[in-house]
Amino acid sequence: MSQVSSLRRFTLGLLAAVASAAALALPAAASTLATVKQRGVLHCGVSEGLNGFSAKDAQGAWSGFDVDFCRALAAAVLGDPQKVSFTPLSASERFDALKAAKVDLLSRNSTWTLGREAELGLAFAGITYHDGQGFLAKRALGVDGALALDKAKICVETGTTSQANLADFFRANSLTYEEKPFGSAAEAFKAFEAGTCDVLSRDQSALYGERLRLAKPGDAIVLPDVISKEPLGPVVRSDDFAWFTVVKWVNFALINAEELGISTTTMPAALASQKPDVRRFTGAEGGFGKALGLDPDWAVKAVRAGGNYAEIYERNLGTGSKLAIPRGLNQLWSMGGVLYAPPLR
Repeated sequence: MSQVSSLRRFTLGLLAAVASAAALALPAAASTLATVKQRGVLHCGVSEGLNGFSAKDAQGAWSGFDVDFCRALAAAVLGDPQKVSFTPLSASERFDALKAAKVDLLSRNSTWTLGREAELGLAFAGITYHDGQGFLAKRALGVDGALALDKAKICVETGTTSQANLADFFRANSLTYEEKPFGSAAEAFKAFEAGTCDVLSRDQSALYGERLRLAKPGDAIVLPDVISKEPLGPVVRSDDFAWFTVVKWVNFALINAEELGISTTTMPAALASQKPDVRRFTGAEGGFGKALGLDPDWAVKAVRAGGNYAEIYERNLGTGSKLAIPRGLNQLWSMGGVLYAPPLR
């Protein structure tokens, strides 16, 4: 082979390598973060109505644990917690709506599973609520635990992990049951209320809210048994790592804020603090806002939107709410729970 031919092949190979590297270095076209900033509104997918998590009042105002996360994200990205539009989605349509970019994320009591990430092309940006599937039973049934539900009629929503977990639990314990499947959570609840079934099964946190909707809440009981792990958290598309990182770290910021003692009431002291970890949180040091594509005080804005993790939990689900759900696993790791977030550093 001539020196000219060798040089030509070397040059073409070098140009191809440079072109490939340049292509990899190019930012993704129309990234979600850029789209949200240009639009000026965050599109958030939520449930069709679940007490404590996402519900709309008579005036059309949304509230709840999942709703407050969306507002914290909007504050971090857009500087205003009110710049959010909420799209109610059923369990069957939520993931398709996200993949079709009808919403920027789901904050909709969705369980993190392998299949949903690997098969659907989605990414869960952490866990905001550690839940487990349970049972809401009519007191007239006279049961005090899940193992006493042999031959019971159980209402469950189709297309959910609850339906699959139900089958696994009864099979594993050599019990039988009569499944009453319904296409939506609302239909399953109405059937339970009407007496079509004796038991309603879904995430235990949701059952506390459903019980309060009954005409006589005292006629039903949330059984103590938890039959599954249901890690709930915000979901994004897996093809935009930068947006995934932003959503993930807003979640972590709310948890870290509680651990650092930074809340809506202590924010002035935090802004004046000389502690290194607090200064990194407020943006006085570190430059992490720039790395995320956000303002230096993005974490401060997220907390100001509705509080740190504890404030959001207590207002919507805990002692300050009608549901009064004990924090349990959702307590900080240093307080006996499993709630844990990587440090902002």
